[in-house]
Amino acid sequence: MSTTQQHLLVQVRDNIQLSDIDKRIFERLLATLRHLNLPTQLCVAGGWVRDMLLGKECYDIDIALDNMMGTEFVDKVREYLLSIGEDAQGVCVIECNPDQSLHMETARIRLFDMWIDFVNLRNEEYAENSRTPSKQSFGTPEEDAYRRDLTEKEGNVFRA
Repeated sequence: MSTTQQHLLVQVRDNIQLSDIDKRIFERLLATLRHLNLPTQLCVAGGWVRDMLLGKECYDIDIALDNMMGTEFVDKVREYLLSIGEDAQGVCVIECNPDQSLHMETARIRLFDMWIDFVNLRNEEYAENSRTPSKQSFGTPEEDAYRRDLTEKEGNVFRA
């Protein structure tokens, strides 16, 4: 095996170990679903999953929602937190801006000193010879996964 090939090999874990903070965050999100009787599916996506599988530290979590926009869900989380005497911090919305390759609205909230970003699961259609989506719609977890890349921060591509 060449030095280049050895450099490209990356140790990937076969399971994810949640920290106490991760557990608290996910419990608050799931408690929101239960408390408000929401039929929403939360899918953890993006860099958090990659970094956890690589055994790296994570500083934010991306959550994709199957049946509502991120802003709507963040409002629900805030409602739940207020009902248990807690306050949401750092709530904001990052608007779509295709000129900066921001093709979807992202809602953010800070829980236990970690940023959580919420978007909807989506399906994208592309014009020929373009990497910019020409049409977006709510999608399934599978459709959303197919439109995401599987690269790590240094640009190496994961292959199954």
